[in-house]
Amino acid sequence: MGKKMIVIGAGPGGLAAAMLLSSKGFQVDVYEKQPYIGGRNSAIKVNDFTFDMGPTFLSMPHIMEELFSESNRNVSDYLDLKEIDSMYELIFDNQKLQMTRNQEQMKQSIEQIFPGNGEGYERFMKDTERKMNALTPILQSKMDKFRHYLHPRVIKALPQLSLGKSLYDVLSRYFTDEKLKIAFTFQSKYLGMSPWECPGAFSILSYMEHKYGVYHPIGGVNQLPKAMAAVCRENGVNIHVNKGVKRLLVKKQVVQGVELESGEKVFADEVVINGDFSYVMSNLVEEGVLKKYSKKNLQKKKYSCSTFMIYLGLDKKYELPHHTIVFSSDYKKNVEEITKTLKMSKDPSLYIQNASVTDPSLAPDGKSALYILAPVPNNFSEIDWDTHKEKFKKLIYRLIEEKTGFSDLQSHIEVEQVITPLDWEKEIYVYKGATFNLGHQLSQMMVLRPHNQFEELKRCWLVGGGTHPGSGLPTILESARITSKSIAKKYQRELSTSTEKLGEVL
Repeated sequence: MGKKMIVIGAGPGGLAAAMLLSSKGFQVDVYEKQPYIGGRNSAIKVNDFTFDMGPTFLSMPHIMEELFSESNRNVSDYLDLKEIDSMYELIFDNQKLQMTRNQEQMKQSIEQIFPGNGEGYERFMKDTERKMNALTPILQSKMDKFRHYLHPRVIKALPQLSLGKSLYDVLSRYFTDEKLKIAFTFQSKYLGMSPWECPGAFSILSYMEHKYGVYHPIGGVNQLPKAMAAVCRENGVNIHVNKGVKRLLVKKQVVQGVELESGEKVFADEVVINGDFSYVMSNLVEEGVLKKYSKKNLQKKKYSCSTFMIYLGLDKKYELPHHTIVFSSDYKKNVEEITKTLKMSKDPSLYIQNASVTDPSLAPDGKSALYILAPVPNNFSEIDWDTHKEKFKKLIYRLIEEKTGFSDLQSHIEVEQVITPLDWEKEIYVYKGATFNLGHQLSQMMVLRPHNQFEELKRCWLVGGGTHPGSGLPTILESARITSKSIAKKYQRELSTSTEKLGEVL
C-alpha cells in the first residue's frame, strides 16, 4: 500500500503491530528509547545468566501462532516452545498444591487435599468454557463506541461478565476451601489487582491456564519479541533502538509524526503507540492538547500494583519447580496492603521462577537462574525504595529460605540484580511504576479504556496493556491484531473510495 507507519516502542505489542502491518504491505519504522527490544518482555543478561525482565510464561499459544500465520510465517520456525506439565506449585503455610492442566489428575489432587471440591473444579471448567467462548469475540474486536455494547455478540456475552461480582465471589461458587479459592483467583495479580475487587469476568485467567497450558520458549519469553522482530526485519521494517521519541508532532489534533530526542522530525501517515499509555500521554504530548487524558485526569485514574524484582544467578542447581508461588500467611491482608493501604508488607506473597530446570541455556552448567517477584504498591504510595530496598530484599530472602526449605540461598548468590517500583518508573518509563498498567476495573474496560484508535488524536493508534482488551501477553497481542486490522481496513476503504471516484470521472 506504500503508506508509512511509525511505531513508538519495541515491546511485544509494538513489534506484533509492526509485524502485521509490514505483512500487509505498509512501510514501518519502529523507534525504541532503550538500547534493547522487548520492553517489559525483554531479556536481562548478567555474566552468563539470562533472565526474563517481565513475563515468564506463554499461555494461549494459538494466539501467537495465528499472528505469525497472518504474517505468512510459522512460529515454530522462530520459537521452540516447551509445555510445563506441572504448571506451578502453590505453597501455603502448611500445604502444597501442584497445578496441572490434566483435568482428571487435577480433580484427583483437589479431592485428595480438599475433599468434596473436585466436583467444583469440573463445574468451574465447564462454566468458564462457556464464558470464554462468549468473551473471545469481544477480546478480538474494537470496543470504542457505546453502540458496540448493543452488538449481538456483546449482548450474548453480558450474562457471562458476572457484573457486580468479584473474582473471589465467582470462585466461591465452586470451592468451599479458602486455599482453593486463592489458587484459582491469584491470577488477578497478572492484572495487578485484588481478587476481591477484580471483576468476576476474569475467572477466564485461571481457566486459560488449565485449558491451554503454560509454555516456556527455550531462551526465555524474551524470545517472542526477538522472533517478531526477525519477521519485521525480513519484511523490511527498520527497528531503531537508542532512538527515543521526544514528542508527538500534532497539528489541530492530527498526529503527523514524531520528533526524536535527537531533534530529528519523522513524518508518517499513522502513528502507533506502544509505550506505557499514561507515561506517553504525560510526556510525549504537549500540555493542553489532551482533555480526557490530560496529566491531571491521568493522575485520577486507577492503576495496577507494582512489583519488586530480584534476578539471581546461583552457583548451584536448585530443584525448585519451574514456577512456584509462595502465599502470605494472611493473603487478604497482603493484597489490601498492595492495593488499598499502600504499605510495604512484612509478609509478602512471592512468585519464583526457576526456569533452569527446564531450560539449561539460561545458566552455566551446575548453576541456576532464579527470578523472584513480590507484588508491592505502585508509586502513589510514596514509599522511599532507595531507603527500604535492602531491607525488603533481605526479607524476601528470609521468606524463601523459610517457606521453600532452601535455607542456604543467600550463600550461593553469584550475581544479583534488583528492580524496584522506582526503577520501573525512572529507568523503564512505567507510569508510577504500575507494572500492569491501568487497572482493569469495569470503569476502565472495553469502551471505557483508551481506544485502539485513540479518541483524542487522529491518525494515532494504541497497542499494549493500556488499551483494549488489556494487560497480559495474550491480550496485548490481540490489541496489536485489532489495531493493525483497523489501519488496514481504513486504507482499503480509502482505496475503494478513490477507485469509485476515478470510475465516475472516467
